[in-house]
Amino acid sequence: MFNYIKGKIESYGPNYISLENNGVGYMIFVPNPYVYQEDKEYKVFIYTHIREEEFTLYGFRNEQERDFFLRLINVKGVGPKLALPILASPVDAIYDAIERENILYLTKFPKVGDKVARQIILDLKGKLVRNDDLFTNDGLDELMAVLDSLGYKKGDVKKILPQVDASNPIEQQIKDALKLLMSR
Repeated sequence: MFNYIKGKIESYGPNYISLENNGVGYMIFVPNPYVYQEDKEYKVFIYTHIREEEFTLYGFRNEQERDFFLRLINVKGVGPKLALPILASPVDAIYDAIERENILYLTKFPKVGDKVARQIILDLKGKLVRNDDLFTNDGLDELMAVLDSLGYKKGDVKKILPQVDASNPIEQQIKDALKLLMSR
């Protein structure tokens, strides 16, 4: 199985991206393909879904997002195609809906009725650990990992992230972030 694929985005559609890696184009279904930019390189974490006549890749921006997806598809009645649109919403809102037993919020997703919403709440309430890393969807995950490995505190890093341009190459992002951290 794949853990991640690193490559350049060639194109995207309403629910997938086409990621080119070493001359091979992978069609990867993602929660929100519009956060990716064409001709930029990304590291996409993968879940491989294999059935008799189906081999499908599902992609996520970080491991925490993939772990949340895996918890969702372990709920009875929720498969990958149903879980993907749920993750397109703000994850903190989904987390709050599950913890507060907000069935009305969960039923707004396609093909999620009362029964499935109740099952999601039953299976996941109290079992999800709120992870702030999961709620940072700004494309700066790699920068956060680099700064973390250099020993900077996550709280300090999160304060300067809005000032770093995510469209720059990672090397420039690191330089900009270090300048901002040094000036604090």
